[in-house]
Amino acid sequence: MTGTARLLRVSKHPDSAVRDKGKHQAARRAERMPGHADTALPSVTVDTYNEELRDEAGFVGDRASGRAFRAILDDWRERIAQHGDDPLGDKDSRDISKSQLDKLLTSDHELATVVRRFLRLEKWKGTQRIVIGGGLSSSQIGRLAMGRAAVLLNAEGIEIELVPIEYHHDEAGLIGSLHFAPGWVFTGHDAILAADIGGTNLRVGVVKHQASKKSDLSKASVWRLEHWRHADDKPNREEAIERIAKMMTSLIGQAVSEQVNLAPFVGIACPGLIDDKGVILRGGQNLPGNWEGADFNLPAEIAGRLPKIDGETPLVVMHNDAVVQGLSEVPRMTDVDHWAVLTIGTGLGNARFTNHRRG
Repeated sequence: MTGTARLLRVSKHPDSAVRDKGKHQAARRAERMPGHADTALPSVTVDTYNEELRDEAGFVGDRASGRAFRAILDDWRERIAQHGDDPLGDKDSRDISKSQLDKLLTSDHELATVVRRFLRLEKWKGTQRIVIGGGLSSSQIGRLAMGRAAVLLNAEGIEIELVPIEYHHDEAGLIGSLHFAPGWVFTGHDAILAADIGGTNLRVGVVKHQASKKSDLSKASVWRLEHWRHADDKPNREEAIERIAKMMTSLIGQAVSEQVNLAPFVGIACPGLIDDKGVILRGGQNLPGNWEGADFNLPAEIAGRLPKIDGETPLVVMHNDAVVQGLSEVPRMTDVDHWAVLTIGTGLGNARFTNHRRG
């Protein structure tokens, strides 16, 4: 039984509340604390993540990014222009909106290529289903590409199911943090604080676990969300961290005002390969400033800027952003043994999971 099923109802009587809080604190001390980038999680094992595939044209995963889509569009326009007028006139591909791209660009072959290459990896063998996350998953072109890519792969004898992520991409990278939170988070608390840091956008939210309704966390939801498109402001690292802490502090205040009982736990989703100390080893090149290397520890920097939550210094734990997005799908992946996630946005994130056996 995981911690999500061990729920306690806090009495409204002051003395009982004090005693229960003491029990919760004792439970925290007795329970193993989650580590940064843990691979052994309550419901799944993270088999691998942040795989970097290269070929003669560079990173294979880059073909699935938004920038690559526009490069494909440029090639398509050039070919059509050889036989007539460009249907988009003189407009630069960079100025074409996402909705226009949805109508103009089909990316099934590129997505099929990316999937095919990942499935050749030893640690991806036996994958039965791949969840597609990121901005692509919520667009019409993305869903069309998934269906067509699956048809192409199945025609080659590659049996794989491609499905869009269930939660909106703004929320999946927050909700997933619940799935590496310690068990005491779900006893006497309503919610956690979570952050999803990307190469273009940054989101911070209060996530209600709703474990009393569904212990598998399938009813989890984002109660409050703050969004910052940091790519527009081009902050340095210090400015970005200060902004993250300010957003979190604001949400803590809102939770107190609305009597939402936050647990003293913060989950962070961040790009790159992360070690057990919370250091980003590589893959953070799209973040504002230099976030990689042993001289910088994001969880510690965040923890040092936050007020106490429920009278305690919050525990801040970080994992790879693709892993966290994938974890939001744990309740919906119980019918397969091995599954994966590809997140398509500024870059391409990836992770492969194995469900724990029940019984």
